[in-house]
Amino acid sequence: MDIREAQEHIKRLYYERDSARGVFATFTWFAEEVGELAEALLHMDRGMLEEELADVFAWLLSIANLVNVDLEEAFKKKYPGHGSF
Repeated sequence: MDIREAQEHIKRLYYERDSARGVFATFTWFAEEVGELAEALLHMDRGMLEEELADVFAWLLSIANLVNVDLEEAFKKKYPGHGSF
């Protein structure tokens, strides 16, 4: 699965709920997940790190959906590679 596919997957699952909540409240949930990731980093717990990194990524994709940004394109534009991704 690439970033665009992940973003579409999250959109199918959560866009309606995220839209009803709004972008700023969704960002608050994202920030909470970043805090949980910080906690996982403090403990260096592999399982917790995987879970929290996935949560942060999912919430970031939700925000990108709400503001209509293709995160894969934005990433490629900001961090161009030497060849294809």
